[in-house]
Amino acid sequence: MSAALSLGFMGLFGRSQSLRDFDKNLRSFDLHPKLVPEAIKLAAMRLLMEQTGGNDPSSAQSRDAAELLSYCMLGEEIFSNANGAGRAHSVEDRIDAALVDGANMDAKLMLLALHANVIQTSVLERYRLEASSG
Repeated sequence: MSAALSLGFMGLFGRSQSLRDFDKNLRSFDLHPKLVPEAIKLAAMRLLMEQTGGNDPSSAQSRDAAELLSYCMLGEEIFSNANGAGRAHSVEDRIDAALVDGANMDAKLMLLALHANVIQTSVLERYRLEASSG
């Protein structure tokens, strides 16, 4: 775990820069960071840090993760209205690819949203997603 993330743990020394950046990225996609449970943000950061070998994620990685989670939590209509149809289609292409790959970062983030029960019903129905119990 990165020193920046661990020092910001539970607000003991303030929020880490990575989490502050992630909050800013969520807000840029019209999802207020207070609507995203802290456990989801921490889990997303942990996934991103695993991808970078324990280092803080790049700003592009953080932004991509925030974009996908925002789409999943807001749903296509609200996300598209706030961010434009082109950006929504781009995220939908990423979701389609994640469903084929199943092991990439987008797939892991979608699984996080699904199991945390924060994914919009419209996204569940559109992509026929469901959490299996075993």
